[in-house]
Parts: sequence; C-alpha cells; structure tokens
Amino acid sequence: MSTAGIGLGLTGFGVFFSFLGIILFFDKGLLAIGNILFISGVIMTIGIKSSLQFFMKPSNFKGTISFGIGFFFVIIGWPVIGMAAEAYGSLILFSGFWPTLSVFVQKTPVIGWVFQQPFIRSFLGYRGKRAPV
Repeated sequence: MSTAGIGLGLTGFGVFFSFLGIILFFDKGLLAIGNILFISGVIMTIGIKSSLQFFMKPSNFKGTISFGIGFFFVIIGWPVIGMAAEAYGSLILFSGFWPTLSVFVQKTPVIGWVFQQPFIRSFLGYRGKRAPV
C-alpha cells in the first residue's frame, strides 16, 4: 500500500473521529485525535512539500491561522469555539475544491440524483447549467 493510500485512510479516520466527537457533545479527546489524524492524512496524501506550499500560500494563510487557532482551542478544552474556528478555516482552505467535489457527488449513483435536481443546482450556484467537468 502506498503512502497516499495510507494518507487517505488517515484522513477518513480523522473525519470520522471528528464527526464522532461532535456527535458525543464535543468530546475534546475525540476531536483532538480527529484533527491529528486529518492533518497527518493530508500530509501523507499529498506530501510534506506540497502540504507546506498549500498551507502557506498567501491566499490560504487566513484559513491556516484560523484552523490552527481552532485546534489550539480544542486542545485546551474549549471544543465548541475550536470547532467553529476550524470550520471557518476549513471553508477558507478547501473552498477551491468545492466545484470538484460537486461534480464528484453529482456523478455518484444514488446521491447524484438528488444533487442534479434544479433546486439543489440553483442553490449550489449552477443556475440550470450543467456542472463543470
């Protein structure tokens, strides 16, 4: 198994532990483990150099700082404030991936049908056009 495959697994487990931490009333231990797994998974998936370039890009710097502050708040025991800051940072950091994710979800067999409905497409900003491929 390659490091990219291991990285995708770590990223998936990170998202799972973060979700579980939120479901269990913002359990700071699960949230911290989820954050560590997610970050290490991203680093293993795209590599150390590419990760540093991504997180230190001037357009992503606000998101990186916000995610880091949120991670700090989770560690010191303020998980609600930390997760809010991390959510904002994640939206800033990964906003460039939304069109790609939207196309992927629209091509998924069962869920794709829902996202191809006119109301959902207009809500996502496609205004009746086909999603960019």
